[in-house]
Formats: sequence, C-alpha cells, structure tokens
Amino acid sequence: MRKLIIWNLMTLDGYFEGKSPWDLAFHEHVWGGELRAYSLEIGRDADLLVFGRKTYEGMAAYWVDAAEELEIKEYMNAIAKIAVSRTLTHADWNNTRIVRDIVGELTTLKAQPGKDIFVFGSAELTDSLLKAGLVDEIRLCIVPVVLGGGNPHFKQAETPRVFTLLETRPLKTGGVVLRYAPAPAES
Repeated sequence: MRKLIIWNLMTLDGYFEGKSPWDLAFHEHVWGGELRAYSLEIGRDADLLVFGRKTYEGMAAYWVDAAEELEIKEYMNAIAKIAVSRTLTHADWNNTRIVRDIVGELTTLKAQPGKDIFVFGSAELTDSLLKAGLVDEIRLCIVPVVLGGGNPHFKQAETPRVFTLLETRPLKTGGVVLRYAPAPAES
C-alpha cells in the first residue's frame, strides 16, 4: 500500500508562505546541500505529486523553465502530477491531470502498488486530506524564522489532531526536518 505524505517548509510561527502569495524568501535560510539531497531523496521515493490549484500554478510556472537545481527540475517535470481543482479546465505542465474528487482518487491510488505519493505545499488540500484520514505522514522542515504573519500551513481544526514523532533530522543551516505520523484515533 502506498503512503500519502505531506511535505512543506514552515516558519517557527507556522507559516508556509509569507503575507503575499508565493512569498517563500524564508526558504533561503535553510536551503543548502542537505535539503537539496533530501529533495532528491523525495524524488526517488515518489511516483506521484499532488498539488492544490494555487500551488500547482506556482510550481508549474517555476519548474518548467527553472535555471537552477537542474536535477530537481528534471524529476519535477518528469513525475506524474495531479492538480486538485474545481475550476481548472486544462493542465499544461508535463504529466499532469486534473482531479476534482481527490479523496476518492487518493483512496483508490493508495490501495494500488507504487511508490509514495507526496503533497507539496497546498495547505487547504492538506487540511481536507487530514480530515478525510488519508494522510500517512507529515514531513516539515522548520525554518528558524519568525515571519509575524502569512499563510498558516495548518488550518484551524474543530478538534485537536495528535501526531507521533517518527524522526528528527537537524540541518547545518539551522533548520530541522521533522517526520510525524497521525496518531491512531482514540476509541
């Protein structure tokens, strides 16, 4: 069975994006050889990426013609991708298809053989997948920056969500990669 894994960079105060859309300048504080290697590791472990519409549009705009990080660019453009949207009518980025019922689609895909499925960014999509109980793991790179405002990665929940720590990986840049699994629901 395939795992569904959320991956994102997040500030100490919980933001995955600054005050304006695609304000990701804080990533520069942790980017380096270790995070580059980790990104390539994700590329080897995955055979499908899933994005919410806004993240899909931003990623497609960047990675199609990226002049840097050519190894990452190669896997980002080659790997199969899903853009989750009710409004997109076509997806121009290589190997992308649009899905409207992502809960049903991922339920089916997780039961099939294959590599891991990753969701990059996509806070609203992450929230809906957590609510549906489809997330097997959350991986966060905590960036040692306090933005003081922006777009929070985790949306307000009606009840607390508990996670079990699987791994910590400190980076020389000061960031820390954390791996969590949702804790089993209490009965």
